[in-house]
Amino acid sequence: MPIQLIQPDAVFLNIPYDNRFRRQYLAYIVGLSQLGLDPKTTLGLTGGERRLDRILSLIQSCRYSIHDLSRVELNRIPPPTPRFNMPCELGMTITWQKLNPARHTWFVFESRHRRLQKSLSDLDGTDANIHGGTVEGVMRELCNAFVRPGPQPSVPDMMRAYRRVVLRLDEVLATAGTTNLFEARVFRDLCFVAGANATDV
Repeated sequence: MPIQLIQPDAVFLNIPYDNRFRRQYLAYIVGLSQLGLDPKTTLGLTGGERRLDRILSLIQSCRYSIHDLSRVELNRIPPPTPRFNMPCELGMTITWQKLNPARHTWFVFESRHRRLQKSLSDLDGTDANIHGGTVEGVMRELCNAFVRPGPQPSVPDMMRAYRRVVLRLDEVLATAGTTNLFEARVFRDLCFVAGANATDV
């Protein structure tokens, strides 16, 4: 598989896609846009390769990645089973970064202190960004993770941008002809709306 060209402002988002996570999902899109970064997800990955190969290509093309492990838990639908997609993608990313340290930086986000030591003890020594499961917490931890040169938005600025994007959410969904937040077209349009708000804080 050829090595991808790096997009220097691209951030691969390894996060849940379900309605319980929709506020945090929007927070990641808006917060990264406010910081001048370009969120990328697996939504809408196309092509004939195996999905795992396409995910790895996407990770390789991004300068950064965020792995939110706050939802590594048992699914209530029988049989009760944890989903391992997010830890799997984190493992792929760690391997890629170890082999190519100058090409990638990854961050682990969690909702609760000390839970990572229990769910993934191999990461002992890694400082997780603890967002507490809140939109404001996601914004705060994005600012802590991405300290960049030049003026940066404040968390209140980012929250105002978030509220403006939420006000346009029904319009975005209607334009895409869906009620599902987690579709490729909706993600693209949300990134556009969030990016426009980044220039109008």
